[in-house]
Amino acid sequence: MIERIETLSDQVDTWSAQDLKELDDLRVKYLSKKGEISQLFNDFRSVPGEQKRLVGQKLNELKDKAQQRLSELKELLDSQKQSNRNYDLSRSAYPYPLGTRHPLSIVRNNIIRIFSMLGFTIAEGPEIEDDWHVFSSLNFPPEHPARDMQDTFFIEKNPDLVLRTHTSSVQTRVMEKTSPPIRIICPGRVYRNEAISYRAHCFFHQVEALYIDKDVSFADLRQLLEYFCKEMFGEDTKIRLRPSYFPFTEPSAELDISCNICHGKGCPFCKHTGWVEILGCGMVDPNVLENCGIDSSIYSGYALGMGIERIANLKYQIKDLRMFSENDLRFLEQFRAAH
Repeated sequence: MIERIETLSDQVDTWSAQDLKELDDLRVKYLSKKGEISQLFNDFRSVPGEQKRLVGQKLNELKDKAQQRLSELKELLDSQKQSNRNYDLSRSAYPYPLGTRHPLSIVRNNIIRIFSMLGFTIAEGPEIEDDWHVFSSLNFPPEHPARDMQDTFFIEKNPDLVLRTHTSSVQTRVMEKTSPPIRIICPGRVYRNEAISYRAHCFFHQVEALYIDKDVSFADLRQLLEYFCKEMFGEDTKIRLRPSYFPFTEPSAELDISCNICHGKGCPFCKHTGWVEILGCGMVDPNVLENCGIDSSIYSGYALGMGIERIANLKYQIKDLRMFSENDLRFLEQFRAAH
């Protein structure tokens, strides 16, 4: 009996199991009612009286050892199972779809990126502005139609305050406080008292650029415009400048690009002209420089302004401006793959 107990004890030391089934097989083989260790307890009745104490002690030690070994193997299997899961316990139990950038944010960031490569920095200002920074400093005469209620939102309790109609007010604030050279872009929301339709809204977004330094010429402006258009719309994009009028620039021009839908051949989008207007620009009027405390006999500069919605329309061929502010997920999710 002692030899059988010692043999089984040696076997317990060598037990191993790859999974819970093998572990259970060991339990059945040795500790079940018909198992080998249980059989030894049945045979204990035939052990001589003088050996019962020693054999009984050995049997109990064997049973405890076997049970302890089974517990150790189960803990080992459980720990291996946990380590193989590789679960992220910080994740939500339910999958949440990733959000997308708004198309106007995509275009705005792209415009900022292009101008940043040319050394322009971002300048920002208040959306509620005074008449001086929005109109007077920019060479708007008192009778200019932009001052009329049909174009501008005036603050009722203070008629000198308005919702800015362009981000040019940021340019004048910078020019008042900064000595040239000045090289800034001014992105932001602006407001116009207009009827909402597929082509107009009471608020929209602009990016304006300003460069003031010595010996700045219209040729510098044209070079910048050509670089910007090719970066934004592609290397095959052609540009043309048409004479125009703005109170704060002289000479002034409007910039057209070759239609990116028909590639200049003519289509309904470009009204069969092959060209699409995207922004206004020009050399900063000397009166504006003087109004902001900059000596126009020493410094010159150019300015330009574009509507972000307009650029987004051309880039993504969106025909209804209202879609940008309606928060329709069916529309916004189309830009998931955009930068």
